[in-house]
Amino acid sequence: MVREQIEARGIRNPDVLRAMRSTPRHLFVPIAVRPYAYSDQPLPIGFGQSISQPYIVALMTELLAPKKADRVLEIGTGSGYQTAVLARLSRHVYSIEIVAALAKPAKERLAAMGYGNVTARQGDGYQGWPGEAPFDRILLTAAPPDIPGALLDQLTHPGRLVAPVGGKCTRRNWSSSTNPAPGRFTAGRWRP
Repeated sequence: MVREQIEARGIRNPDVLRAMRSTPRHLFVPIAVRPYAYSDQPLPIGFGQSISQPYIVALMTELLAPKKADRVLEIGTGSGYQTAVLARLSRHVYSIEIVAALAKPAKERLAAMGYGNVTARQGDGYQGWPGEAPFDRILLTAAPPDIPGALLDQLTHPGRLVAPVGGKCTRRNWSSSTNPAPGRFTAGRWRP
């Protein structure tokens, strides 16, 4: 999966590639779709939600560029797959899932798999996690029309936020904001 779907499409960060190789995606999808776990496609995880395709997980992780000392806020835990990838690359991941029926099993799955550097909860991620802020890195796995201001307020200086922006547009623009100083953001856009 990593060589054909991720490296071949330009992902080069060796830490991201190593994390993708060592995170068992099949354990994060329902049994009915496990035969497709390593195909380069999103898969349904229930409740109208999906696990992102491996390339998108790798791309967003590479754009986020988490470091071992970073505290990361992830919005949209889903099944916990992206969370597990981030946990291999950072000091601690705080993850919020709005769908209660996904949040509880994801939290339990991550704990059972030994991810001791993950704190997950159910809630509205667009409000962030003020009690644990600030964060060095913030990743949104769902596409808001704009980046919520509450999240920008919880980003360290400097810090980085990566999100698919634009709602349900068929063309996805990936926005990465780097915060070099309070109140000042630079942005870049990528298309997968």
